[in-house]
Amino acid sequence: MDVSRRAHRRVDYLRLSITDRCNLRCTYCMPPEGVPARSHDEILSYEELAVFTRVAAGAGISKVRITGGEPLVRKGCADLVGMVGRTSGIHDISLTTNGLLLPRFARDLAANGLHRVNISLDSLDAGRYRRITRGGELEAALAGVDAAFSAGFSPVKINTLLLPGVEEELDAFVALTREYDVHVRFIEFMPLDRRIADDDQLGGEGRLLAAGDILRRLAGGHVLTAHPGPYGHGPAQYWKVAGARGTIGFIAGVSDHFCESCNRLRLTADGRLRTCLFSGRETDVRPLLDDPERLREAIAQAVAGKTFDRCREALANDRAMSQIGG
Repeated sequence: MDVSRRAHRRVDYLRLSITDRCNLRCTYCMPPEGVPARSHDEILSYEELAVFTRVAAGAGISKVRITGGEPLVRKGCADLVGMVGRTSGIHDISLTTNGLLLPRFARDLAANGLHRVNISLDSLDAGRYRRITRGGELEAALAGVDAAFSAGFSPVKINTLLLPGVEEELDAFVALTREYDVHVRFIEFMPLDRRIADDDQLGGEGRLLAAGDILRRLAGGHVLTAHPGPYGHGPAQYWKVAGARGTIGFIAGVSDHFCESCNRLRLTADGRLRTCLFSGRETDVRPLLDDPERLREAIAQAVAGKTFDRCREALANDRAMSQIGG
């Protein structure tokens, strides 16, 4: 049974979270006091994640993105990539990472079948990067970008949240697209957790930046040409700066949300299936992993109930982003 037909939409993309742990403490991802990590026994094993992926692939999923937390802090992530890559029906495997561990693991990930990476990089100013990440080093993140290219990943995308202060760095990000064939995507901050949205380190919710405003500011200093974007660009709208190797993209998930075209499912590291990032609605599939038919039906029912409208799905959400999966 193809879940995409049941939902009368094409739902073919699974975001597979493998850990809620991270080696950074970004201000937009965790509240100041942090998030209690789940124990090893509460997290799905790689074998369980592979079982879910196999059943989901039989139900119409063809693309998998591995997320966290920071997925590379979990030992053996490359092994999971290989397990997913051997799953019939899965044609694309990607990873979202902060890049800090890519110099150590990029080649193993590529050898096991990882196709492409998105690297979270919210500032090219060392001090601002350190403040946003609560201690991260920009040099280490940029080494991760180099490692991604050295390993042959394509495309390489940079995810940059539109937080106060990024307006002053637009020229630096444009310069990055001139130096690398990299695709920088400016993403509107989605305040899932009120504790985080009100954190002074974000400048308060009232100062959240809209993609359209930043695009106009960028166009005021650079010649932009609309661009179709790289493979797998999803909801982003892309532009190329004259003479650049890469592109600049915008994801306006708040000011101009794209729910009607959503093609995603999310599985949290502890085995909860979610059909909407903004919703607290979850299906616990862990008890079903030893019964493929019941699991297949649970996936079909979850997607059949997907509203493709986050305003209707906006139920109480008690998880931070690191617990949902980026």
